[in-house]
Amino acid sequence: MAEPSISPATESCPDRGGTRGTTQVRHSLTTRSTHWIVTLCFLALLVTGIEIVISHPRFYWGEEGNVNTPPWFSLPIPSSRASVPTGYAHVLPDQNGWSRALHFQTAWILVPTGLYYLISGLRSGHLKRNLIPASGELSPTALLRSSLNHLRFRPHAASLHYNPVQRISYLIVILGAFPLMIWTGLAMSPAFTSAFPFFVEVLGGHQSARTLHFFATVFLTLFLLAHLVMIYRTGFRKLTWAMITGNVEKNS
Repeated sequence: MAEPSISPATESCPDRGGTRGTTQVRHSLTTRSTHWIVTLCFLALLVTGIEIVISHPRFYWGEEGNVNTPPWFSLPIPSSRASVPTGYAHVLPDQNGWSRALHFQTAWILVPTGLYYLISGLRSGHLKRNLIPASGELSPTALLRSSLNHLRFRPHAASLHYNPVQRISYLIVILGAFPLMIWTGLAMSPAFTSAFPFFVEVLGGHQSARTLHFFATVFLTLFLLAHLVMIYRTGFRKLTWAMITGNVEKNS
């Protein structure tokens, strides 16, 4: 998720980037621990979310949506419930029960982990130092060059600093996509929205929240795939080891 850059002025503080013998500190303990917890949570949410969607692969907009109302769009897959019209003659095994239970439990692990990362990042200066682009990095030339390199899957140089596209992408994911996924998830809960109706009313209804939740998941899944490709192209072993131990070899 996040890779703090090394600042010569803070070399004595591992959590802010520093040196240890022949290695350099690349990731703080907070970044590493929250990265792996969020990764495991997202994978669990993705698998259980797929099972939940399979039980009703039709999406609606507004408040109402069921087998008797026309969908906004449908996924071209069979359902795990025979009552859902999909155009397929066979019905998939129903895994909806355990999927919903694990989905909700995992979400309650993800939320405090994300809040801890944000609060720690604000207090340590990690977000400002490593994720917010400098004014010079937002020039059209810099953004175009960095965007073209990403579209061609060209790895960034061995720099420990994020390029502007990486910074913007991470900010969109951390401050946009994940909060939207949590918001829309809460907005689908009748118990939660009965106490806080604003959460669903501003989205246009429970079915709109479900559809937006689906789009946020698709966006995060595509981001994850692009993230993995760039890691593979840059050096999967080196970067993964750095995210586990926090260190990278000097001049690697």
